[in-house]
Amino acid sequence: MTNLDQAGTYQLGNRIVRRMGYGAMQLAGPGVFGPPKDRAAAIDVLRAAIEAGVNHIDTSDFYGPQVTNQIIREALHPYEPELTLVTKLGARRGPDGAWLPANSPSDLTQAVHDNLRNLGLDYIEVANMRLWGDDGHAPAEGTVEPYFTVLADLQRQGLIRHLGISNATAKQVEEARTFVPIVCVQNHYNLVHRDDDALVDTLYRQGIAYVPFFPLGGFSPLQSERLNKVASELGATPLQVALAWLLARSPNILLIPGTSSVTHLTQNLGAANLRLPPEAMAALNSF
Repeated sequence: MTNLDQAGTYQLGNRIVRRMGYGAMQLAGPGVFGPPKDRAAAIDVLRAAIEAGVNHIDTSDFYGPQVTNQIIREALHPYEPELTLVTKLGARRGPDGAWLPANSPSDLTQAVHDNLRNLGLDYIEVANMRLWGDDGHAPAEGTVEPYFTVLADLQRQGLIRHLGISNATAKQVEEARTFVPIVCVQNHYNLVHRDDDALVDTLYRQGIAYVPFFPLGGFSPLQSERLNKVASELGATPLQVALAWLLARSPNILLIPGTSSVTHLTQNLGAANLRLPPEAMAALNSF
């Protein structure tokens, strides 16, 4: 039986959360757009996650849009006091499902109120500002002052308790911290995508959580003969090993692997009990 406490805990704002959490993005329809094929199954996944001990769920009102947050509310409201819901701001979906920036003052204000309404909350525990690069997805330098000026005001109003930043460069993280305390950074990071190695270590020294998105490769799951070999030797699945590597990489890493399947959820959470011996870590670190 999986014991999520084996993976440890870390501070997220003024909460202590288990390092193995859950990302709700895949609860929406194909392409994270529209309703799921099986809403009851999506509800089952959320309730299974809570039953297993997950107390950190990542979401956003632009997943669906609105669909994922509404499913979370249906499945889990009223929320357990220890459950920390984290959302993202700064994007919207086009009629064709395109991912589009939505980062004007009115966009951000509306997004906060939309998240509160659809989740059934009086305030957002943690809101991440999702930045946009030149191609929409990879981080790119640029000031964050316009966004965090607005978000700091919404925080003073009591609508947001803590703030984070997503898809950001190290320089943008530091700039954001001149406006508000930053409690987490959510960037693309996994076993084979390690551009943020130095940032992970810097944030650990600063006591800031690092939350990798696409910890298992995103829409194209990680595949590697080396990963398969380590997994076979340990009697685990390759994706469990990839998650275990992240847990071993740094104590400030919080995981939010997503799935729409209770079976896959159980497999993912099983990584909390997996310990990688030194030779396995050495093999994986050499990617």
